[in-house]
Amino acid sequence: MDAVKWIRTNRERFIDLSNQVWDFAELGFKETRSAELLTKAFEAGGFAVQRGVADIPTAFVASFGEGKPVIAILGEYDALPGISQECVPYPKPRQEGGNGHGCGHNLLGVGSLAAAMAVAEAIRAGEVKGTVRFYGCPAEENGAAKTFMVKAGVFNDVDLSLTWHPDAYNGTLGINILANIWVTFRFHGKASHAAADPQNGRSALDAVELMNVGTNYLREHLIPEARIHYIISNGGGSAPNVVPPLAESQYIIRAPLLSQVNEIYPRVLDIAHGAALMTGTEVEIIFKIGMSNLLLNDTITDVFHEKMTAIGAPEFSAEEIKFAEEIGTTFPPGDARGYVIKAFGNPAASLVPEKENGVLLSTIMPNTHTDFVLPGSTDVGDVSWVMPTGQITTATMALGTPGHSWQTVAQSRMGIGQKGMLFAGEAMALTALEFFSNPARLKAARDEFEQKIKRTPYVCPIPDGVKPF
Repeated sequence: MDAVKWIRTNRERFIDLSNQVWDFAELGFKETRSAELLTKAFEAGGFAVQRGVADIPTAFVASFGEGKPVIAILGEYDALPGISQECVPYPKPRQEGGNGHGCGHNLLGVGSLAAAMAVAEAIRAGEVKGTVRFYGCPAEENGAAKTFMVKAGVFNDVDLSLTWHPDAYNGTLGINILANIWVTFRFHGKASHAAADPQNGRSALDAVELMNVGTNYLREHLIPEARIHYIISNGGGSAPNVVPPLAESQYIIRAPLLSQVNEIYPRVLDIAHGAALMTGTEVEIIFKIGMSNLLLNDTITDVFHEKMTAIGAPEFSAEEIKFAEEIGTTFPPGDARGYVIKAFGNPAASLVPEKENGVLLSTIMPNTHTDFVLPGSTDVGDVSWVMPTGQITTATMALGTPGHSWQTVAQSRMGIGQKGMLFAGEAMALTALEFFSNPARLKAARDEFEQKIKRTPYVCPIPDGVKPF
C-alpha cells in the first residue's frame, strides 16, 4: 500500500473535512462540532474511538490495530477569537468579531487524520503490525489540553508520537520553544465611597497596579529570553467614585526552560503578596495552565527529513502565487527571511529568496539544529517529555504571514494551505510506517529519549487539582 498515493487519491475528502472545521471555527474546549466531525470520520474508517478523554469533552483518541508498537499522531482543531475572515486576500470578516483559524488548526487536525488513516490502511493490508492512534487535542491555544492529557496518563503506553504545524516553510522542527505558565491574580479589597469614606476602603485595583509596577522592576533582573505578559482582566468596576473591592490580572511567564520559569514564578508571587500587603487587600492565586519546552528527538527528526525529501515539497499554481503576492502587500514589515535562517541555520539562506512578503516556498529546509528558540509556546512540549516526539512544519501560507492573523485564516481555506496539509499527512504517514517496520530505528528513538529524560526528569507544570477549564 502506497501511503502517499492513498492520501492523494482521497485528497478531496480531506480537503472537505478541513474546510468544514474551518467553517466551524470553534474556540478551545468548545470544539464540539469539529471533534464530532473527526470522530465520525474515524469511526467510518474502522477506528475505535474513545471520547471525552482526560475529562475533556472535546478530547478523544481514535485507535486502529492491536499490540505494539503504539504510535501516536497528534491533531488539533481549535480556532482563535476576533479574526473571522473570508477566503480573500484583503480584510473581509465573515462575521464581525467572530472566530477564525488564525493558526491553521483546521489543517493541522485533518492533515494528522489523513496520516493516521493511511497508516491504518497499511495495518489492514498486513504490511505492518501494531497500533496507530490519533489523539484529538483541543484547546492548544490558551488551554494546554495536551498537558492535562499527559497528566491524566492517556499517553502512558505510547511508544512514539508525531505531529506537525502549519507555517510558511517546509522542514523539521530542530529548534526549541518557550515553556510557560499562566496565572490569575485576584485581589480582594473593601468597597467604600471614594470621596466621603476613602479611609475605610481598600482598593483591589491599587493592588493590581502596584503588582504591575513591581513586575516591571523585576524584568530588568531576568534572563534576556524570559518574557512576562499581563492583562488587567477585571479593572474593579465602572464607577470611579467607588473604591474597587475586586480586581484581577492575568500573567503569562515564559522562558526557554521550564526550570527557568519555575525560578521566576516565586518572585512574581512575592510581588503579588507585596502588593496585597501594601494595599491592605488579600490576593487569591489561580493557576490556569502550564506548558513545558520541547525535548527534541534527533532520531525522529532525521527520519522526518528523509521522508519529506523523498516526497518533495508541493508546487503552487499561478493562481495561488498571485493570491500570495496580493495578500503579502498587507503583511507588517519584518525580517521573515532572517527568521527562517535563524531557525534552520546558514544553509537555509540559499533556499529563501531575498523578497519576503508573498513568497510561497516549495523547498525543504536543511535538517539542521540551532540554538534558536521559537518565541512561542505549545503543549506538544509536555508530550515530548513522556515519549519520543517529532514535529515538522509545512508551507501552508506565504512567507511573512503574521501569526494568529486574518491572513492565516484566509490561506487556511484554499489551495495554499491544503497542499501543505496533504504534504504533512504524507510525511507523517511515511515516518510512522518507517518506525512500525524498522524496530532498530524505533529503539534508537527510545534510547535517545531515555538518555535525555534520565538527565532531566519530567515534572508536570500543572499542579494537582487544577482543572482544564
